[in-house]
Amino acid sequence: MAEQGLRSVVVKKYNHHANHGTVPDDKENILKRDFETETINQKWCTDITYIHVQKEGWTYLASVMDLCSRKIIGYAYGTSMTAELAVEAVKNACLNVRATKGIILHSDLGSQYTSQSFEKFLDSREILHSFSRKGNPYDNACIESFHSVLKKEEIYLHNY
Repeated sequence: MAEQGLRSVVVKKYNHHANHGTVPDDKENILKRDFETETINQKWCTDITYIHVQKEGWTYLASVMDLCSRKIIGYAYGTSMTAELAVEAVKNACLNVRATKGIILHSDLGSQYTSQSFEKFLDSREILHSFSRKGNPYDNACIESFHSVLKKEEIYLHNY
């Protein structure tokens, strides 16, 4: 590899500290790292990632993944990381779903996902909200992994 100038992509590993593993009393972890489903539209996960572009600077991508198919079923992209961006991603995920009642949507404890507007939208669609424990990205591993691969295989290789 050295002779040919090839180098592997090295990413610093996340160091999880066990003392952060709690969820506030009113924020339940329903999913509990059970990413398996029998059919689509049972369990979804969502997160927001940062993308740097030359003109606007930092932009934000909110994605919603179905844990059965592991496909991105909704997303929103914008220049501010707001609750409205998170709501828009879930709205887009709901576009092709007739009945959203009982779907478990898992997210982290970010302010966008704990906001009143986000909770109000989920309640209106009867979607159950599950939360990762504080400081524990492994609870939302599927969407974190997708964003990581997206950045390594596409975003970091190009200038936008």
